[in-house]
Amino acid sequence: MRYDLVIKNGTIIDGSGNPRTVGDLAVSGERIAAIGAVADEAAETIDASGQIVCPGFVDPHTHYDAQITWDSLLSSSAEHGITTVVMGNCGVGIAPCKPADRELLADDLVTVEGIDKDVLMQGIRWEWESYPQYIDAAEKRGSALNRAFLAPLAPFRTFVIGRDANERAATPDETRAIAALLHEAMEAGAWGITTTFNRQHIGHGGKPLAARLASREELGAYGGVLKKLDRGVLQFALTKRYATLAEDEEETLKFMMEASGRPATWLSLNNLVEMPGAIEAILDRIEPLIKKGAMPQILTRPLLFDMNLRRPFMFSEMTSARALFDASFEKQMAIYADPQFRAAFKEELKLGRKWTTLARNVIVVAVENTALKALEGKTVGEIADARAQDPNDTFFDIAVEDNLQVKFVVPRANTDHEGIGRLLKDGRTMIGLSDAGAHLDMLCESGYTTYLLGHWVREQKALTLEHAIKRLTSEPADFFGLKDRGRLQVGAAADICIFDEAKVNSPLRPTPVKDLPAGGSRLYCKAEGISRVIVNGQTLYREGQPTSARPGRVLRSRDYC
Repeated sequence: MRYDLVIKNGTIIDGSGNPRTVGDLAVSGERIAAIGAVADEAAETIDASGQIVCPGFVDPHTHYDAQITWDSLLSSSAEHGITTVVMGNCGVGIAPCKPADRELLADDLVTVEGIDKDVLMQGIRWEWESYPQYIDAAEKRGSALNRAFLAPLAPFRTFVIGRDANERAATPDETRAIAALLHEAMEAGAWGITTTFNRQHIGHGGKPLAARLASREELGAYGGVLKKLDRGVLQFALTKRYATLAEDEEETLKFMMEASGRPATWLSLNNLVEMPGAIEAILDRIEPLIKKGAMPQILTRPLLFDMNLRRPFMFSEMTSARALFDASFEKQMAIYADPQFRAAFKEELKLGRKWTTLARNVIVVAVENTALKALEGKTVGEIADARAQDPNDTFFDIAVEDNLQVKFVVPRANTDHEGIGRLLKDGRTMIGLSDAGAHLDMLCESGYTTYLLGHWVREQKALTLEHAIKRLTSEPADFFGLKDRGRLQVGAAADICIFDEAKVNSPLRPTPVKDLPAGGSRLYCKAEGISRVIVNGQTLYREGQPTSARPGRVLRSRDYC
């Protein structure tokens, strides 16, 4: 027999958690044809001696909904061994969409996902109106990676209710219409429904994202769509109280799981890693829900935000900052310099908003104004002390002095190594949360897979390589029901990653690149130690360089029933 591809002499870790073995793997077409000793010839042979051969990684939390229309490679996820991405998270997306509402949905992405309006309006190819048409357009366009689509609630509510979708709940007739559209999306191949309760998620005009205005009656009806079909999952972004999973949020989670009869995943537990025992206490408390399929998502990397005040995402929970969103550059400059705004901002901080503890520690990374170059590398607190100012005034002064071009780094949670290590080993959580495709100039967490393998496995020895690969492959695949992904076994899809165990990693600080439509910039995370990424039997990356292959598939839930 002649195979299309044979990988020889690799150290095979199959994604199931089983111990590694040394052997060969053969591929015919898009499927794994043999594992073990393979003597037959192949059109291509790879010598993987001394390297790990494992399943391609499954990223359960991306926001590539817009990027797929202009970037068929889906970088930088592709080079980190990720072969399947799940899209449409947190209730935000761009389908379904009437032509008249395109700008509304683009504005939602500007405020929630921090993508420039010019990038979106020039980059998105609006080739659809309905959600099935959106998935079909993605399939025709092609992609490097496999894409699994979730149905985000905000555009569905906007499609039916219009501009009022982020002002009020749906009427009973509107609820039935939205539920019918969600049913249509599921029949077209969506893998579930997503929404958000996160106060930080605001849409056009600084108003709540439309998904947040759904009533309990609406949510029950939408959960009923999944119950009737007996397939699909739920995904939630909870409020900033999600770190402790407040009682009302736990009750909402329980309600939606009962209404749908389906598994649910939510964001996230990482804010508690520095509180010994806190995460374990929450997981123990919700054990009954976990046994029914509830699964919180977690990060593998300490979270650092790049920030400039042209896109003030960090202030989206603050009433005093609402006028900044969707505002022109000139209006933003005037607001930041306005003493009344600053006074209102400081007054709101007294209510316990999160910025209170961050302002002094924010780091000035880069400035455009040469007169400010001496500030680079210093914290706002250090500069404020030198200027004898309140740190918040200093923060806004620097921004105005640099025409809102200054880049800050905002230190965030998830920095306690011991706490993260405990969390990574807990099978009651799901590793993911890359947010790839969102917050393009603020963060780039698509390297979470290589960072886990390099930092946590090789350097910190927090878990075995076999366990880590299982967590990145079969665990998320099983949660969503991707039966032919996440494991190396005969008959499974030939999604494969080959890497050097001694070199695999990714840097904590991403690199800015300017490759977006309309000349926009984003952050990019390079992979280290990955020698091959293979999707559906075709080589996508070879020694860190992409090929011209675009072998990804649209994975439709209806095909997995």
